[in-house]
Amino acid sequence: MASEEFSFTDHSHRRFNPLNDSWVLCSPHRAKRPWLGQVEEASTEQRPEYDPQCFLCPGNTRATGAQNPNYPSTYVFPNDYAAVHKSQPDCPASALAQVAGANASDELFRVESTRGQCSVVCFSPRHDLTLPELSLDEICEVVRTWQSIYTELSKDPGVGYVQLFENKGAMMGCSNPHPHGQVWALSDVPSEPKKEMESLKKFNKKHASNSDPHACLLCSYTKAEEANAAAGESTSRVVLQNDSFMAIVPFWAVWPFETMIVAKSHVSNINELDALQIRHLAEIMQGLTCRYDNMFQCSFPYSMGIHQSPTANHPDADCCHLHLHFYPPLLRNATVRKFLVGFEMMAEPQRDLTAEQAASRLRALSPIHYKQNTATMADDSK
Repeated sequence: MASEEFSFTDHSHRRFNPLNDSWVLCSPHRAKRPWLGQVEEASTEQRPEYDPQCFLCPGNTRATGAQNPNYPSTYVFPNDYAAVHKSQPDCPASALAQVAGANASDELFRVESTRGQCSVVCFSPRHDLTLPELSLDEICEVVRTWQSIYTELSKDPGVGYVQLFENKGAMMGCSNPHPHGQVWALSDVPSEPKKEMESLKKFNKKHASNSDPHACLLCSYTKAEEANAAAGESTSRVVLQNDSFMAIVPFWAVWPFETMIVAKSHVSNINELDALQIRHLAEIMQGLTCRYDNMFQCSFPYSMGIHQSPTANHPDADCCHLHLHFYPPLLRNATVRKFLVGFEMMAEPQRDLTAEQAASRLRALSPIHYKQNTATMADDSK
């Protein structure tokens, strides 16, 4: 009897993530198992263009009493319930005993003060829209707003890192459905981007040469994935691309339909993008998020975050490479989500769908939002 040949679509294997120096277990055969677990309630909510009860809609009063202006485009304001504060007293070493006990060792019990500022970025005055439903010009304006925020915060000597992110959908903990993102600017570089920076620096140190002094992990990775996509779709993880950016399901993806938007050229931060690159980024964001919504014809939840150089003048800025992470939880349909529990919490992340299978499914979807198609068909039937 002939021995069975290994198959990446049928047999378990581990994949390495060089960006944060970790592994993920892939178990594609588990996608066939029946599901009798948690099923989320499908959202059928139809939101109005303006909600008088919404704290983020133009002209409304927020929970703290502050009033929003009648903004026509993007709108940025300080988070009324900020996670960090710009001004607060230092935490002296003597204060450690208050939480760790009188005999606490500095080696085992460490604490430090952190300062910062948090803002909310409303993407649109329309309460009923989400990022994929915005026009290309409106998404460009969101990117330009991110640029302005990053530029201003980089001037603040108390800011060490600017984290731009969006939580879309109640499933991802979003407390308000009005289209918006957040900015947390901290005095120190947080753990996740710091791990990536260390990997980027390590790669550069290993591969830099006189001919390529700026050797970059993500530059090399995007070139390899672009060449793989050009060779044939069976192993391609590229979902869509243009001259400036690539949307890809990373080889090491953890979440079922996790993607990463990566700059094709070595851009350290969002402020370095010119007008054409801004539009190209907006095109990729729109095309990717429309495909997300089209996957199960629902408002596809995700957490998105931008990783870039901590601040424009940071000493490690040159090694950083602008990219956006999208972490969506949905797995089989609009009501069944992926849980990172059990083995994933105690050992290492695990996924059922391979990155290649996920990319193929996303690539096959229309870049036109399903609501727009539905509206067009309704008009045609009149």
